[in-house]
Amino acid sequence: MRLVHALAWLSLAFCTAPPVRAASPDKALSQRHRFDIHVQPLGSALRHVSTQTGIRILFPYDAVAGIRSRRVEGWMTTGQALQRLLAGTKLKMTTTGAGVIALAAPVRQTARQSLLSFQFAQASAAPAGAPAGALSPAPDPVADPTPIIVTGTRQASRTVADSMAPIDVLDARDLEASGKQSVRDLLGTLVPSISVSNSGAGASFAIKTLSLRGLAGDQLLVLVNGKRRHNSATLFINGTTQNGQSPPDLDLIPSNMIDRVEVLRDGASAQYGSDAIAGVVNIILKSDTKGGASALGGGAWDGGGEQGRFQVDNGFAIGRGTLHVAADAYLQGRTIRGGPITSSLYAAGDPREATADRMRNKPGQPQVDGLNLSYNAMMPIGAAVEAYSSGTWSRRHADAFLTYRTPNTILNIPAIYPEGYIPHFHIQDRDSQVTGGLRGDGPAGIRFDLSTSYARNQARYTEESLNVSLGPDSPTRFHIGTVTATEWTSNIDLQRDVPIGLAAPLLVALGAEYRENGYSIAAGDPASYVDGGYRSPAGAPFAGETRTPGAQGVTGFAPETAGHYRRHAWSAYLNLEQKIAAGVEVALAGRHEDYSDFGTTDTWKVSARIDPLRGVALRGTASTGFRAPTLQQRHYASSSTIGVLFPGETTTRLAPVRALQVDDPVAVAWGAQPLKPEKSTNLSAGLVLTPLPGLSLTIDAYQIRIRDRILLSGTLSALPDATRASGYNGLGDVLLAAGLDPVQSGFYFSNAASTRTRGLDIVASWRADLGAGGSALLTLSGNLNQTIFTRLDVPDVLADIGVSLIDRARQGDITKGTPRSKIIANLSWTRGDAMLNLRATRYGEVTQVAARTVTVDGDTYYPDEVIAPKTIFDLELSYALAQGVRIAAGANNLFNIYPTKLSAVNQGTSGFSLYNPYSPYGISGGFYYGKLALTF
Repeated sequence: MRLVHALAWLSLAFCTAPPVRAASPDKALSQRHRFDIHVQPLGSALRHVSTQTGIRILFPYDAVAGIRSRRVEGWMTTGQALQRLLAGTKLKMTTTGAGVIALAAPVRQTARQSLLSFQFAQASAAPAGAPAGALSPAPDPVADPTPIIVTGTRQASRTVADSMAPIDVLDARDLEASGKQSVRDLLGTLVPSISVSNSGAGASFAIKTLSLRGLAGDQLLVLVNGKRRHNSATLFINGTTQNGQSPPDLDLIPSNMIDRVEVLRDGASAQYGSDAIAGVVNIILKSDTKGGASALGGGAWDGGGEQGRFQVDNGFAIGRGTLHVAADAYLQGRTIRGGPITSSLYAAGDPREATADRMRNKPGQPQVDGLNLSYNAMMPIGAAVEAYSSGTWSRRHADAFLTYRTPNTILNIPAIYPEGYIPHFHIQDRDSQVTGGLRGDGPAGIRFDLSTSYARNQARYTEESLNVSLGPDSPTRFHIGTVTATEWTSNIDLQRDVPIGLAAPLLVALGAEYRENGYSIAAGDPASYVDGGYRSPAGAPFAGETRTPGAQGVTGFAPETAGHYRRHAWSAYLNLEQKIAAGVEVALAGRHEDYSDFGTTDTWKVSARIDPLRGVALRGTASTGFRAPTLQQRHYASSSTIGVLFPGETTTRLAPVRALQVDDPVAVAWGAQPLKPEKSTNLSAGLVLTPLPGLSLTIDAYQIRIRDRILLSGTLSALPDATRASGYNGLGDVLLAAGLDPVQSGFYFSNAASTRTRGLDIVASWRADLGAGGSALLTLSGNLNQTIFTRLDVPDVLADIGVSLIDRARQGDITKGTPRSKIIANLSWTRGDAMLNLRATRYGEVTQVAARTVTVDGDTYYPDEVIAPKTIFDLELSYALAQGVRIAAGANNLFNIYPTKLSAVNQGTSGFSLYNPYSPYGISGGFYYGKLALTF
């Protein structure tokens, strides 16, 4: 509560201190205006500022010719707007009196040259001889070297080059030139510290997650226009490295609506709240009003998996306001990467066995079709306030085939499927989020932003399969159930510059947030979960044996697992940023949060930057963070039939496994405890070098300690054991003692571990004007990362029988499941109407760690699978056929590289897994595409 009292006193001081007076001798530079300047020739942008403010701006035309401006949008002073426009250029701003602002280039010129090259930007007319906007040069990918950022700071004009923490900025041109089909894959391709997981299995096959600095997907906060993005209702389970997560689904944001993406590679819970342990991804939507674009593209993976995509976006002026809209429609075909079935398919002596088709399984990329819509709007209200709103809406259908059930298995009813069957699972997603608010200038120099945002994600699951416990009367299509997540967030943010006699005013920002989360599970059809009690008659295969209840593949949600759950949280924060002297800046942040289901927490952050020499800077941060367990992690329960390697067996086989709620009697018997928040400590230190114009190098080292990390346990299997007096293994004895069924398998969430992650980020870039050879941008970036466990708790009930909660495989997912190193070299080259983008990505070693030993030919070992380091090349070539018309062709994974094939032990007898699913570059090989883009 001391933090709350401190915030109250600081709020009082904030509101009563005298407003800051402009430091500039020219009052014109300190006047605040609402700017909306789209990307255009710099000279045109300067004239736009002059028209809007009535200020005459004198600039050297030769120095701005051929340079494109950056996007400038929002309420700010004239000086701040000009700083944004001029960042990265050689122009310096001075005032000449009489309301005239002069922009000068730091080069010597003769008096005649100066007289001829300077132009006035005025509201009345364009400068003589200036090129018309329609004939401006094509956007140059190297013309924006120091983009303005809004993530990790409250300053209005901070750039990447002078940030106190490492930030990556990717703009729309990066997305277009990457050849990637989603924001998620773009980030995983261009940011070395980000990894993209492969899809999960069962109900989570359609979702991929992001990992920043080797941490979990839900330890990365996602914002859209600076506002919190909602999580997915679907829990990512039965996958590879990101089990147990339900992070935001970035595939549901139209990529053509994105102006830029800012990735803050630093803990930021004190600034933004829960989830920002690893960092923040802030997606900034387009807001310009002049012109739009459309694109039609298609491609295919090696051996199939065709894809098609149509995108269109456009901006409009509505009175004094703006509206930008976008649509993104796509179709993704499935890829099939299964192996042969090595077990028998039919009964002994059946002649069909000799000629049976053994390539029945269809693992790989699922089939997906979807539509994403988005808008971003603003309308001024009076002279100093504007209303704004943005939103997304998505519809997506995805389907995938699970593991083939052979005709002769107890998991089949031959009367229905004489040739066996493959469960066919469908997910229908509906997703929406709408944000609205007011922002502007208030009394006493206070800048305010009031907003509210409502979001809903719903996934409906259906399946074509069997409930073998119903026998020949089983239906073959089931409604498995529906999960829904909602989030309603409201914010008030206040800022003010307070003069305290130092090199610059103290920036004081404070605010509060209220958030309400909801989560519900709706039960499926009764046939999807019931035990029908069917037994095969005497003389038939499996006569009298018990059959697994519920639909095969993914079992339906039963009424006892269904429910509606809610919680709310409020928070208050304070952020201070101060330039103490030339080249010395510090920032402090503190946050208090109060959750209705687990109590309160306080977090803090300290940041500093020192520029001891020209072109040299040192920066560092220290912070604490936290992540609250999601409602999905606390309440999700399901059952799936998955491949399990049982003790004493040499290959995996299909078995029902339950995802248990922490208060499920089985989980409690095995030692489950109520979940509590994760807490972290983050330290980072960095060096920034800009030794030459166009050349920059950043090196950032970090350490992240996470206490009480929320992880899924390994699969716990209570099984019969004829060697024991009870007839069951140790886990079965525990359940038997609790009065529960002693034969079942499952896993649950716990806070049973603490981890330490250490790593290094390196980013170097060089921008070059090649004269007649065009212009080029060369970047070389890399990430080295290692995570270890510093604590592993085992409940006493499991320790007494020698069973680990977080087993060897789960530990390996964290420590070895993502590349220890990732290095990206990228070349972007432009000459006239032609553009080339070439990228090489080297992925370090990845290991799929086995949970148990196997014994083959008398040799007992852990069947770990190693994916050796590989370098993947991507290439795109494009050419402007005419004004506003561009064609492109390219390849992702140009040389069609596949990961290592799994050993026979890990393939199992089903043949479902042929390639290692832990591959950081997927299992589908190369993707080759073409597209046509129009601008208007």
